[in-house]
Formats: sequence, C-alpha cells, structure tokens
Amino acid sequence: MSKMMRNEDAFTGLEAAIVLIAFIVVAAVFSYVVLGAGFFTTQKSQEVVHTGVAQASANMEVSGPVVLETNSTAHSVYNVSFYLQLAAGGSPVDMKKVTYTVSTKDELKTYDYGTADKNVTLTWFNSATPANELLEKFETVRVDVPVGDYITISENQRFTIEVKPDIGASYPVSRVAPPDLAASKFYEVY
Repeated sequence: MSKMMRNEDAFTGLEAAIVLIAFIVVAAVFSYVVLGAGFFTTQKSQEVVHTGVAQASANMEVSGPVVLETNSTAHSVYNVSFYLQLAAGGSPVDMKKVTYTVSTKDELKTYDYGTADKNVTLTWFNSATPANELLEKFETVRVDVPVGDYITISENQRFTIEVKPDIGASYPVSRVAPPDLAASKFYEVY
C-alpha cells in the first residue's frame, strides 16, 4: 500500500519556487515602471527649473552710459540712446520683438520697434545689421528712443526705460536727467 501512496513533497517545493519566481518577476517589472516614472518626472522637473530660470533672468544689460540728447529748446530731453549687449550666459534676443516702456512719475509710454509712431531705432555696433536681427554673444546694439514727442523728461527728473524682450525678464534702465539741460547738447548719465 505504501507503493500506492503518492509522495507530493517534491511538487510542493517546485510550486513554491514557481510562485517565488513569479513574485520576483512582478516586483522587478513594478520597480522598473516606478523608476522609469521617477526618472521621467525628474527630467520634466529639471526642464521646468531651467525654463523658469531663463524666463526670470534678464538676458540683456546696458553697456556704457545712457546718452540724453536735447533739441533746439532747452530744459527737456528729445532722444535717449544706450547700448545693449547680452548678459553673461544670456540667450540670443530677437530685437524686433523687444518693447521699451519709458516712464516718469507722471507719464508712461510704450515704444515698439518698426512702428510708424514711437519708432525705436537700432544701430548695430561693429557689424552690419544681421538678417535675423538677433542680439547674440559679442554683439552690441545702440537703441535710440525718441521720447521728445511723446513724454517729457525735464531737468533733475528720474526716468526709467524698461526693456522687455519677448522671452525672459525685463531689464530696467533708471537714470536722473542732469540739472542743467541746455539746447542741442548731449549728456551722458550713469
């Protein structure tokens, strides 16, 4: 009779090994999915941080003095000129999409590039105007803002020109006009 009874001890051990292997495979697949999702999330977070830093930092800075020009009438500014260059580590800026907001304590006007009224003039320094009009590394552009017809900047008056590129933070240029504005003169203010 003992020959007729089946010994199932070996099959129980084999079944236990198969179940254990199945648990290990499921755990490995689950951990692969979790790690992949974690790496994807980390990469997206890194991209968001880099984009945020690029948008929060100013790409341009003023190089040299701000030059105020008076016309034939004394005591007010007719034109404001300054040079812009890329800030350290800044990405190229499309100068056609930059707006300039000039403000005093009493007035505020916005100037665009290429519009008929309130036209800002760009002059590229040490090179011809690039076809794409991008301000890139090692380039400098002179910006002329004709304020005389639209806003009054008089003697001892603080004014701010906010340079706003299409991408990145705006860059304020704040100065005070000299106390003695004579007719048809140029004044450098720092």
